Amino acid sequence: MLKKISKEMKRYNYLIGEIEATYHEASLKLGLSDSALKILYAICDVGEGCLLQDICFYTGISKQTINSALRKLEEEEILYLELYNAKSKKVYLTDKGRKLAEKTAYRILRAEDEIFASWDKKDVEKYLELTEKYQLCLKEKIKEI
Repeated sequence: MLKKISKEMKRYNYLIGEIEATYHEASLKLGLSDSALKILYAICDVGEGCLLQDICFYTGISKQTINSALRKLEEEEILYLELYNAKSKKVYLTDKGRKLAEKTAYRILRAEDEIFASWDKKDVEKYLELTEKYQLCLKEKIKEI
C-alpha cells in the first residue's frame, strides 16, 4: 500500500507543475517548442559560445532531445555549433537567432528579473537559499534510492 503524501509535498508538486505549465504556455505563445525555448533561454542566461554540455546541464533536458532540437534550430539558421575540442562543441546564435532570442527567451529572463526585483531582497535570498537546500537534499535522497 502506498503511504500518504504530506499536504506540503502535494502543494509543492502542484506549484512545480504550474510553473512548468506556465513556461509551456510561454513557449506556445512565442511560437517555439519547449526544447527550443529552453535552449535559447540557456544561451541567453549562460552566454553565447556556451558549451553544449552546459545547455544540457542548465535545461535538465536529455542530450538526445537537445541534439534533436539543436538540429532543427540549425536548419532554421537560428544557431550553429563549432567544435571546441575533441569531445565538446560550443553553441552560437546567428543574427536571426539573436533577434529571435531577444523576442522570446530574453523577454522571459527580463520578466523573471522583474519579479525578483519587486520582492524584498531578504525574501529573494531566502527563496534561493531554501530552493538550493531542497535541491541538494533531494540529490542526496536520490542517491539512497
